Amino acid sequence: MKKIALNFARIFVGVLFIFSGLIKANDPLGFGYKLQEYFEVFHLPFLSGIATGIAILLCVMEIVLGALLLFGFWAKRVTSGLLAVIIFFTFLTFVSAFFKVVTSCGCFGDAIPLTPWQSFSKDLLLLILIVYLFINRNLIQPITTNRSWQSASLAIVLCASLMFSQYTYSRLPILDFLPYKVGANIPALMATPPGAEPDEFLIMYNLSNKKTKEKKVMSDKDYLKTEIWKDENWEIVGTPEKKLIKKGYEPKIKDLLISDASGTDYTKELIENPYYNLIYVAYNLKDTDEEGMARLNALALNAAEQFNIRTVLLTSNSAQDAQVFSKKMKLFTEVFYADAVPLKSMVRANPGVLLLKNGVIIDKWHYNAVPSFEVLSEKYFSK
Repeated sequence: MKKIALNFARIFVGVLFIFSGLIKANDPLGFGYKLQEYFEVFHLPFLSGIATGIAILLCVMEIVLGALLLFGFWAKRVTSGLLAVIIFFTFLTFVSAFFKVVTSCGCFGDAIPLTPWQSFSKDLLLLILIVYLFINRNLIQPITTNRSWQSASLAIVLCASLMFSQYTYSRLPILDFLPYKVGANIPALMATPPGAEPDEFLIMYNLSNKKTKEKKVMSDKDYLKTEIWKDENWEIVGTPEKKLIKKGYEPKIKDLLISDASGTDYTKELIENPYYNLIYVAYNLKDTDEEGMARLNALALNAAEQFNIRTVLLTSNSAQDAQVFSKKMKLFTEVFYADAVPLKSMVRANPGVLLLKNGVIIDKWHYNAVPSFEVLSEKYFSK
């Protein structure tokens, strides 16, 4: 029974670590965005610039530790490493849950969103299993005792995980779990279907008794039901608070608002264009790849001249910064503005490209992998 329990714990922890590492390695830039949230919470802004690099290292570490645990290699070192990692992450998820500082830990990327308390519960279970493995580390048997095979296995897993992370970072996630994936109909994802239930709220009043100084908190429904409002001794103090009691329907895309420099809303016009149009996304012009943008600018010029394709640039920068950047790069694209959060979700690149038609995302590319104008013409524009 002890052998069965040990093997179960080893396989469960190993597989979960590999799965978690691969899911995040599939979208290292997205994991980097999540780490930036933690860096802001813990007042470590100087790490934000290398968040993606740290994200890739953490993904690789998870995959390697999980694989080595399954192989049974270097059990003492591996279980010690796993224990250190899980203690750190259990503390992190507890702080996130208890103080409500980060709404989603990003443990499994956007594939399996977990609430902070769910993340903490998951880490607590892993902590128990890893402590068990650490205590019984001397009983873990490797699949081979040949040192050359062990070193070769480590090298293969390490190189494969690094190459996979680098590929998805320099291209796009292989599996896209975000709302703006290829084939998505943006207007449909922004709409609320007829009959869908909205969020339900209660208005919470802070009451104080003028005579007894007694204080109580009461919802607006109870306030009316009990008719406490008729008692002149009770008064509402402070500002009433809104409390969510039941979550209603929430569109998958709820925060997309595209405007021009004067604040005029162009969302509907741009995303419901019945013809092909190119959307360039550069959420931060200060960090965008200028060589990549120059290539996209040439593509925009050719597309406009030969096929009258509308091309727009979306950014979260100020109109002043965008104007300076546009003049510097001699952009042929129109410039519009949106919040950084939806822009980061649209495409994991800075800049990235969306090809839209009638609100549907036909395709999307990292600036490193945008097809040539000839390829786009033959495949899309000339048809």
